[in-house]
Amino acid sequence: METIRIINFIITAIFAVCYSYQFLYVPISLVMQRRERKAKKLQKNTDTADESLCEKNLKHYAVLICARNEANVIGDLIDSINNQTYPGHVTTFVMADNCTDNTYDIAVEHNAVAYTRESKTLIGKGYAMEALLNEIKRDYPEGFDGFFVFDADNILAPDYITEMHKCHLEGNDVITSYRDTKNYGDNWISSGYGLWFLRESMYLNYARYKVNSSAAISGTGFFFANSVLKDIGGWPFHLLTEDIEFTINRVCKGRKIAFCRSAVFYDEQPTSLKQSITQRMRWARGYIQVFQKYGKDLIYETVHGSFAAFDMAMNIMPAFFLTAISIICNLLYGIIGAVTGNNIMIAVWSMFETVFNACAMLFVLGCITTITEWKNIHASAARKIFSTITFPLFMLTYIPIAFTALFVNPGWKPIHHKATTSSLKAEISQSESTRKIS
Repeated sequence: METIRIINFIITAIFAVCYSYQFLYVPISLVMQRRERKAKKLQKNTDTADESLCEKNLKHYAVLICARNEANVIGDLIDSINNQTYPGHVTTFVMADNCTDNTYDIAVEHNAVAYTRESKTLIGKGYAMEALLNEIKRDYPEGFDGFFVFDADNILAPDYITEMHKCHLEGNDVITSYRDTKNYGDNWISSGYGLWFLRESMYLNYARYKVNSSAAISGTGFFFANSVLKDIGGWPFHLLTEDIEFTINRVCKGRKIAFCRSAVFYDEQPTSLKQSITQRMRWARGYIQVFQKYGKDLIYETVHGSFAAFDMAMNIMPAFFLTAISIICNLLYGIIGAVTGNNIMIAVWSMFETVFNACAMLFVLGCITTITEWKNIHASAARKIFSTITFPLFMLTYIPIAFTALFVNPGWKPIHHKATTSSLKAEISQSESTRKIS
């Protein structure tokens, strides 16, 4: 049974080799944030100059929203778009995809241009996006300078499009943004998601952007220029994780995705463990699909010196295989030990050590993120502190999910969202006012 300890040690060592570079992102992010704060204090009239540049180079943007039975929340998103401070023209488009509620009617009531789509075979956001872009191309032949993509449960900070516009004017044709959470304080599941996305924003995407690598798009809250749409030739991304597929497509073509820290949007997270498992299994299966389709290209680009390709390859694949191997090996050795009458406690203790080390690492990452993003977390102080303890547990639930995704295709299923409360809207508004002052 001593063999299992060696196997677990080897797997842990491979994990370290694959992901140790991400630990460097933490000090990089902290140092760069400190420099930016100092630079902002030293520079004068920067905001005025930025606003002047913004107003002299206004663009006509389109907002794309693919929604399936989102009557509860889509009105709030469109209102937050209509209330943007951006002085240019913005047109909001909604694809009511396989809806059985009044999502379409609410979108129209809130002054969005809405379409409907029905398909029992081509199911998923990627297909809905493709259909929506085709409708826009037909009805608006003059086109748009760029496109924003949001999910129906999102809410935008008032200056979101203005900040993304500034980033676009700096020469960036694909941009992702800072993802905050509407319902962080609901329970350990929503806070687990929220803490992960805050970490992804500041200790992955922000650091990537600062070292001149490529950020990764994560579902919603991103922008792409019309030139990108022409380069791709439409929207051919139909896998379960079309966002990662789009990211990998850009990286494999040698392009980079920028990250705009000052553009903030708010996302609603699942609170049901059942829904969370369904959603994350789709993500895990989608990662596998992406690697099957783009794995060779990622390896080729990595071998030819693309750090961004290496980063994305590590982001989507090794953890799944290593986790599966670890589970299979430990189960087999446990069964063999029980059948042969050997002491299985060596295997149990070895697995415990592996899980404990993973939890300790996740706890540290959760603490760092919570401390640095404290003011941006919309929850009580007790919930913020408690979430650092439950975060490792939330992340560990990925282990059986990732393992199951190797064998099961969950397909695409909608996540139920609840209406945004007026108190939360007021809290977000107050948070944005505070952020601008600071």
